[in-house]
Amino acid sequence: MLMAFAAAEAGARWLAPRETGLDPARIDARSYFTEEEIERGKKFARPQFMLGMARAAVETGALALLVRRPPRALRRLSERPVVAGAAAGAGLSLALSLPPLPLAAIGRARAKRVGLVTQSWGGWGVDLVKASAIQSGLAAGAGVAAVAATRRYPRSWWAPAGAGSVLVGALFAVLAPVVLDPVFNRFTALPEGETRSDVLELARRAGVTVGEVYSVDASRRTTAANAYVTGLGPTKRVVLFDTLLDRYTRDEIRLVVAHELAHVRHRDVPRGVLYAAIVAPFAAFAVQRVSWALSPERGSAAALPALALAAGLVSAPIGLVGNRLSRAIERRADAFSLELAGAPEAFVSFERRIAVQNVADLEPPRWLTALLATHPPTTERIGAAVAFAESSGS
Repeated sequence: MLMAFAAAEAGARWLAPRETGLDPARIDARSYFTEEEIERGKKFARPQFMLGMARAAVETGALALLVRRPPRALRRLSERPVVAGAAAGAGLSLALSLPPLPLAAIGRARAKRVGLVTQSWGGWGVDLVKASAIQSGLAAGAGVAAVAATRRYPRSWWAPAGAGSVLVGALFAVLAPVVLDPVFNRFTALPEGETRSDVLELARRAGVTVGEVYSVDASRRTTAANAYVTGLGPTKRVVLFDTLLDRYTRDEIRLVVAHELAHVRHRDVPRGVLYAAIVAPFAAFAVQRVSWALSPERGSAAALPALALAAGLVSAPIGLVGNRLSRAIERRADAFSLELAGAPEAFVSFERRIAVQNVADLEPPRWLTALLATHPPTTERIGAAVAFAESSGS
């Protein structure tokens, strides 16, 4: 596990941006938000975080119980390893999704009370069924691959497993926007008009080929606003929430687009695949050794619970390193968007509005940001815009 963590650290240091813009100005959240807004974000976001941690703990505990007492059905299928791997993978996926479900429902009910959720409980249930079906299918394939690899290469299966995980991850990066995402949402190419012209103009100035720009019907589930870059190669695209397009000013939307174009310009999605390729062999080796320490099962479907638990234990510390790398990448994207759009006032107004709209924690604990945040906190991002304005005389 130390080797895997060291590989993640080395990869993050190598791939981290060398320049992330000016040091942000130190600001007080109360200069931009009311006490009521700060308190509302704290009361909503922090219990939501604790519910998320509780869900992870329940899922891990359920998995540990399966490792300690593997279901007898797994051993009954030992004579048909392929069938056993598929059944065990799908079964594990379904079984582990059930214990934390009440906590997920509590979190959703809290989000509904503050106005973040717009979808009905029935619609949520349909989404759960879709997601469970997809996850079970993928888990069945992973179970087959795991059993086949551990039987064919009893001691060295970690090598093909590491390589295979990277290839599969890259394949999903290509296919997810056109195969999986449309299962849950409707994506519409931006029509000719002001926003599309702004996107094309910013892309030209940024020197990037943006692919396509889509609006997604996020409003059918939430009032939160967001945007993201997805896809790889021919499926590369920028996606804007319809809640963003409907509620924000032209300058604010231009800044969001400029931020996403930064990810395209710096090839952050391919860099993510490269980071996975650096870490994967060491992580796979650690998973092998940890799974052997957890269970005497080898080369059968009965070993899958131990493999899944080992994967979770190994990926947790690696994820902390990945979060730090993500924050550095987001800082660079913020700096790029300020340079490209040249509108620090709109940047500040956007960060203020979206933090209130998404009921964000405006004063998160430092340890929480340092360990788990994938983006800089709101006050730091506003401070970056203030520093840019001061340096440019805006």
